[in-house]
Amino acid sequence: MTLQSLNILNYRNIREASLEFSPKLNCFVGLNGQGKTNVLDAIYLLSFTKSAFTSQDSLNITHGEEMAMVQGVYNGGLMNGDASLNGESFTISYGLRKGVKKQFRKDKKDYPRLIDHIGLIPLVMISPSDQQLIDEGSDERRRFMDIVISQLDRKYLDALNKYNALLKQRNALLKQLADKYPSPLQGESEGAALLEVLEWQMVEPAEYIFKARTEFFEAFEPYFTKVYRQIAGEEAPRLRYISQLQDRDLREAYVKTRQRDLILGWTSQGIHKDDLDMRLGDYPLKQVGSQGQQRTFVLAMKLAQCLYLSKCQMSNDQSQMSKPILLLDDIFDRLDSERVERIVEMVQSEDFGQIFITDTDRQHLTDILKPNENAKIFHVENGKIA
Repeated sequence: MTLQSLNILNYRNIREASLEFSPKLNCFVGLNGQGKTNVLDAIYLLSFTKSAFTSQDSLNITHGEEMAMVQGVYNGGLMNGDASLNGESFTISYGLRKGVKKQFRKDKKDYPRLIDHIGLIPLVMISPSDQQLIDEGSDERRRFMDIVISQLDRKYLDALNKYNALLKQRNALLKQLADKYPSPLQGESEGAALLEVLEWQMVEPAEYIFKARTEFFEAFEPYFTKVYRQIAGEEAPRLRYISQLQDRDLREAYVKTRQRDLILGWTSQGIHKDDLDMRLGDYPLKQVGSQGQQRTFVLAMKLAQCLYLSKCQMSNDQSQMSKPILLLDDIFDRLDSERVERIVEMVQSEDFGQIFITDTDRQHLTDILKPNENAKIFHVENGKIA
């Protein structure tokens, strides 16, 4: 999968741009705050139907303007079973006007559901905000797994949406019942019956999600180990998938924890508690890892994500023929030049597809890119791209 061209109108600080890309390596250089990241965000938007940085679409419109548009022309590969796109060009368009629902189209045809677009254009974005995988709670690490798996398995995203909706209902019911039944719930009470109905509905999507995450991690972890060694030249730290469903039956767990959940006011058991355990030896990475070790760990996870999406098999046993687009947003800060060269050398290999890199105009990175005959370098200043 490659992005051949990109047209932008009034997207953040980019008032107008028409760009043609190299099928392999594209670099945007310029000072901070000039719009480099906004170009990458526009590309991200066309894969995921939303910005990487805000859930409020109106913030994507250039200040003082009434509408925004982003349009990309792609050379297709086989993704999500859509063999009609194999080697064919297609156009994805995003349009937004203040006060009006956004439009998202493939070849001028609206999607019945935006969720149907996810996975068509595989993409991985690496940015400084990925540090949240280490610094923040388990929800960030679950989101990492969800983004990867959802690009390959539409049933997974449906199961995730169903589970989250039921979880919200159960939590709301727990709070209602805590007020209505201050004493412990009896097995035959109306409240217990209502909880049981929700719990039985939650088990099926939870088990599907657990199975998908388990299979993902078993295939993903070897890629992580390989990439970390390539970047750092040393043994990889430990990465482990943790889930309550690994050692318990979820239906039984719901029954056993109902009284505690009533007191807490939320559901303590389920796949919404899953996590990825990151360690250096026997110790948590967050506590003992240096800034460089943490940054390398996250980079290895995201680059491994790219390899996983490239190599894995689809659910219908057809090989995934399309390499994801890779966005590298200002990732080389606080990395030594040797690791920068290893990363750039790695992503230019046949294992990776089309690459977009942003960075300040540092001479060593420019020197690395210039000898590459497949590279294009764009200069960004105050939202203008040349």
